[in-house]
Amino acid sequence: MRKKLREIADIIGGELSGNGDLEITGVTNIDDAGPTDITFAVPPHLNKAAQSHAAAVIIPASVPEFDKPAVRVANPRVAFVKLLEMFTPKQAVQRGIHPAAVIGSGVKLGGNVAIMPCAVIADNASIGDNTVVYPHTYIGEAVEIGSDTIIYPNVTIRENCLVGNRVIIHGGAVIGSDGFGFITVGGKHIKVPQVGNVIIEDDVEIGANVAIDRATTGSTVVKRGTKIDNLVHLAHNVIVGENCFLVAQTGIAASARIGNQVTFAGQCGSAGHITIGDNCVFAARAAPISDVPSGSFYAGFPARPHQEWLRAESGLYKIADLLKKVRQ
Repeated sequence: MRKKLREIADIIGGELSGNGDLEITGVTNIDDAGPTDITFAVPPHLNKAAQSHAAAVIIPASVPEFDKPAVRVANPRVAFVKLLEMFTPKQAVQRGIHPAAVIGSGVKLGGNVAIMPCAVIADNASIGDNTVVYPHTYIGEAVEIGSDTIIYPNVTIRENCLVGNRVIIHGGAVIGSDGFGFITVGGKHIKVPQVGNVIIEDDVEIGANVAIDRATTGSTVVKRGTKIDNLVHLAHNVIVGENCFLVAQTGIAASARIGNQVTFAGQCGSAGHITIGDNCVFAARAAPISDVPSGSFYAGFPARPHQEWLRAESGLYKIADLLKKVRQ
């Protein structure tokens, strides 16, 4: 694809600065940008972008001067995403049911679906319009999947689970595996039947090798707009609110209740049966073990307010000096 810089400015609704006849053939990051590419930059990366090989740079509207042809916009990241989508069209998917797919009885398929080779759709499942099911995926009995959803290879969605519209599930994810429920009697572990399901609401993205356990009874729920990174585990009866971020290797124990717009950074863990309020942030490896009020920024194990954790960590490095003084 080729676009003049002035055309790009019109597309992203920005203010052009510099030669509008520059021909742009690609969109990429600052380090990889070449003489026909456009990139974006926000502070503190503006100088780096100005010295790069990029033909032009998308910058914040608040930047008064810049040493390269530029397009000023309110949000450079959003404009960059729009151009990425335009310059990198989605991979074409052949629609229809492949002869090597296995379709059970009573299955309802919407219009324009793609069911690829070796996918298995069990009895009485329902799949909405424009949804794509990649190879070697298993859709269990009575599963309901909405429209415009993408299910990548080797995904398992077990019986009775519900998946909404515009959901993306990456390879290796398991939705609806049994919750880890046992009663120990006389040193032996008796399995508790896990008879609930999982509900994934609209616009959720689930990373590779994520495991979301079905509820013991009722539902494990991931609410609309939440984004889950690779290798995350949600135990049975967890409820995750809207527009949350759960970053890689995070684990949430059973029956935890997480509010809206909550972020768990990498390798976080949460105790079960606790309630976390809206708009909380947990730094990497933080582990809340009790209820957390809305608007908190926590770190450490056990998780505590971030400033308190910083003071404690700083104190640890002074212990060697303190011990030396005590010996003296």
